[in-house]
Amino acid sequence: QVQLVESGGGSVQAGGSLRLSCAASSDTYNKYCMGWFRQAPGKGREGVAHIRRGDGWTVYADSVKGRFTISQDSAKNTLYLQMNSLKPEDTAMYSCAAGRTMTWSGECQSLDAWGQGTLVTVSS
Repeated sequence: QVQLVESGGGSVQAGGSLRLSCAASSDTYNKYCMGWFRQAPGKGREGVAHIRRGDGWTVYADSVKGRFTISQDSAKNTLYLQMNSLKPEDTAMYSCAAGRTMTWSGECQSLDAWGQGTLVTVSS
């Protein structure tokens, strides 16, 4: 059973940067994809960024395209999310997840492992 632990959240002013990390407890080699998801208070969950583990193909939500970068370090079993030019609307609980399939548009799905989340707060 893969366990995921996020870190790196915090409070930052608009325009600032944060780097989130997601450490896996064991090898995620059998996971087809991983992704970062966020949920703001009173809103539904949004897929922010996805990565296909085999070739590193990445897909981003329009709301973060050009500002966020997802990456992986297979040797360290760690997933990252570099967030630049943060906006107040990026405020949310961010969670990483591992999945077994991807949609045709590149969204990681069939998610069967989740982290506990890390809170990101962006002030104006």
